[in-house]
Amino acid sequence: MTDVVLDGVDKVYPGGQMAIRNVRLRIDHGELFVLLGPSGCGKSTILRMIAGLEEITAGELWLNGALANDLQPRDRNVAMVFQEGALYPHRTVKGNMMFPLEAARGDRTAATAKVVELARALGLSTMIDRLPQTLSGGQRQRAAIGRALIREPSLFLLDEPLSSLDAGMRTELRVEIAALVRASGTTTVYVTHDQVEAMTMADRMGVLRDGVLEDVGTPEQIYADPATVFVAAFLSNPPINLLQATLWAVEGEGMMLDLGSQRLALPWDDPRASWLITHHGKPVIVGIRPDMLAPIAPGSPAAPGTTLSGQVRALEFHGHEWLAYAEAGMPTVDANDIGATRPPDPPAHSEPAGLMARLRTRLHRPSFTDETPQEKHAGHHRRSDLLFRIASGDRPNHGDHVALTVDLERILLFAADGRRVTPVQR
Repeated sequence: MTDVVLDGVDKVYPGGQMAIRNVRLRIDHGELFVLLGPSGCGKSTILRMIAGLEEITAGELWLNGALANDLQPRDRNVAMVFQEGALYPHRTVKGNMMFPLEAARGDRTAATAKVVELARALGLSTMIDRLPQTLSGGQRQRAAIGRALIREPSLFLLDEPLSSLDAGMRTELRVEIAALVRASGTTTVYVTHDQVEAMTMADRMGVLRDGVLEDVGTPEQIYADPATVFVAAFLSNPPINLLQATLWAVEGEGMMLDLGSQRLALPWDDPRASWLITHHGKPVIVGIRPDMLAPIAPGSPAAPGTTLSGQVRALEFHGHEWLAYAEAGMPTVDANDIGATRPPDPPAHSEPAGLMARLRTRLHRPSFTDETPQEKHAGHHRRSDLLFRIASGDRPNHGDHVALTVDLERILLFAADGRRVTPVQR
């Protein structure tokens, strides 16, 4: 086993393309660490730098306490599995798994016994003498993982190994891979763009965007307490509601979130109030996951500042539940437009150029009661909808007006640059 430390690592390609920006990360002994992010964000580049397949432009890479920037790949004791497995087509499953042991010139009898044992653990015992072209995609990936693990590397790297498989096979293999690497105790770095893989497999995870590491923590920490609006949106299925608001400190009421046509209020005894007071009069982004909204029965009382309302525009049936879209007349935010391609750790209170002006413009858009073309919301995936969940069989009808109580203790508040207003707990 080994630990991995990236200290201020940059990667700049010829032509000035910056792929990785000042990444600082520690991966501990025996940890299954997942790098998550959209395509092109730099996940595989980090993996290849750890493996020694890409040179580091700036910063330091440490493996097990030793500086590794100039170490050759063969000297790092690292095993890597690529997206397609890359098996030798002329070798059987057994031959592929034997290859690293043959190259090491170890005892052949002991090597054969080791291959048979690992093939059994991977569910490949009945196909150990078959060639790769006779295997399914999932079987080939298991064989590739077996070939990597047979060496007993100190560090195991997996670059989107399940992305080319169908959904059912991905579900089965992610459970097997996680169990296998944990049983081996090998430090593992796993790259994926699939949030379900990341959430279900990781001991800890990091979320990348445009080469910047935006958040690091356990899956539970990052989901419940995301550091940026992008992280909150990326780790959200169904999508999080992101609403534009202006924050006002109102004597006798608390911190008022002015959403244009509607309002929410956080009382002064809310633990977040002391942090929010510094944003008085400023635009903020309010994140409300669909499970933070619950329909109120018609005629039921609701405390002022704790509910939102809208008219049901669309319904989706998901078997165990319905997802409902309610037109609420509040301006929404696209997380991809907020804080993109920014350098890490900007000075306090700084914001991307022109963003404050853009947010102020959006905050003064007319509400849905005005006769304004819907194109005003172009670029937002849900227009001014609120997305909420309802139990199967309990759904409203199209066109119904619904009142929704908001779980104010769990809502997320972000500044105009996309960073959390309140401290992130790690």
